[in-house]
Amino acid sequence: MFTKYGYTTIGVTAILSFLLIVMSLFINNSVVRIVIIAVSILLISFTLYFFRDPNRTPPTRNDVIVSPADGKILFVKEVIDNKFIGGKANQVSIFMSPLNVHVNRIPIDGRIDYLRYFEGRYIAAFEDKASELNERVEIGITTSSGKILFTQVAGFIARRIVNELKNGEDVKMGERFGMIKFGSRVDVIAPENWKPVVKKNDNVSAGESILFELVK
Repeated sequence: MFTKYGYTTIGVTAILSFLLIVMSLFINNSVVRIVIIAVSILLISFTLYFFRDPNRTPPTRNDVIVSPADGKILFVKEVIDNKFIGGKANQVSIFMSPLNVHVNRIPIDGRIDYLRYFEGRYIAAFEDKASELNERVEIGITTSSGKILFTQVAGFIARRIVNELKNGEDVKMGERFGMIKFGSRVDVIAPENWKPVVKKNDNVSAGESILFELVK
């Protein structure tokens, strides 16, 4: 299964690869012809692999926050958020390499009450300051257990954030809502009553892996 966010790129790449292969048939040098065909096959194969979109099964619990992205945990830290949460909070950041699935998913049931796009730079996504300097989309969800803020952050390679959410929209855990193309990062910030259950370098899957549990 491939994400709808990649249909245009897949189509353009497929046409380009096909044309390159056809052109190579008119080249007398067999080595050059083989190289062009191999590069064309690798190009379309990587594109299809990048835009893959496997099905995911979110937890049935209502006291957890799941990862909105596939990737590796960059860090877990305490922060103060005055944009949406309003006070002390815990942050978990996920780095997505170009080899990860890049479709993003809703981390918890709730309503979109904060949605802002920021133009910015394109420093490496694994840099801590990327969440404040890079192009990004901040999304705030009001849940039955408080407010949650998460951010799609463009990286050095990623130059396009896709986000279909709208203010006031009700959302469900695990729903697809967008992606960041070609390497990026997602930050999740939750109030102090949510305990992080992951650690640095853990691998997580969007819509399934639990990042936080509600402290009761």
